[in-house]
Amino acid sequence: MEKTLEKKNYNIGMSCALGCAVLWGFLPIYWQALRPIDSMVIIFYRIFLVGVTTFVVAYKLYGREKLFAPMKQKGLLPTFIIAGILITSNWSIYIWAVNANYVIQTCIGYYIEPLMVCIFGVVLFKEKLNKYKLAALAFALAGVVVILIHFKEVPIIALSLALTFATYAAIKKKYQMEALITLFYETVFLTPFALALIIYFEVNGKGAFSVAEPYQIGLLAFVGLLTATPLALFAMAANRISMVSLGITEYISPSIALIIGIFIFKEPFDSIQFLAFIIIWIGLAYFTYGEIKESKNGRES
Repeated sequence: MEKTLEKKNYNIGMSCALGCAVLWGFLPIYWQALRPIDSMVIIFYRIFLVGVTTFVVAYKLYGREKLFAPMKQKGLLPTFIIAGILITSNWSIYIWAVNANYVIQTCIGYYIEPLMVCIFGVVLFKEKLNKYKLAALAFALAGVVVILIHFKEVPIIALSLALTFATYAAIKKKYQMEALITLFYETVFLTPFALALIIYFEVNGKGAFSVAEPYQIGLLAFVGLLTATPLALFAMAANRISMVSLGITEYISPSIALIIGIFIFKEPFDSIQFLAFIIIWIGLAYFTYGEIKESKNGRES
């Protein structure tokens, strides 16, 4: 019975991880559809609307008592603040980079980041690597090395994205709590500042309403939901599957974004980058095969 429950929990976690990765992969289309709204304005709206969205939904689902329970737990709020700063920094860099036509460099960052997540899982949480995950990790590392050698420079945007999100993932792993509640506390302390800055920009004619088309204002209204959903899925996955599994599934997101960057946004892409892309996906194939085999063995036992 316990093994069946564990397997069910794992399947839910893996589904959440895959859903998060796919949604994240397609988000560059959304961010670029908001042009010419300034990236900083989008970021402030994102912070404010995530805070509002998570409060409303979490209050509705869990009630007042459960929503405010973390405030009574000693030492938990500073952890939320650190996690909030990390994820806000990550998303701010990401939104700015996408709107500045650095979609492919964001992909590099999100190719490096799962390696850091996997390494954190092994070092901090003593997670074990089976031969399929080890192979997947080795191929992913090889692909990243090819990219780094090819660019012959330290990709600051990519490394910033990788480090902030991997650290955020490690923090999320440490506390087991409903995803929407944690998201609310990670955002709430920044929400008043974001609202003040939104008002300032709008009053001074530098906000969204002064430059955007009506349909873009409509799109902007969904920024809270479109940010909260993948983050909630990620938190649900982090609570249910290993950091190694979580890290490897995250290669789906930058791969989708890479295809979008090449074929939709027409960013430059050469044969070396394509080679790195293929190497990483060979690793993903190993991981997928291992997951299918493990799943079959679990059903048989």
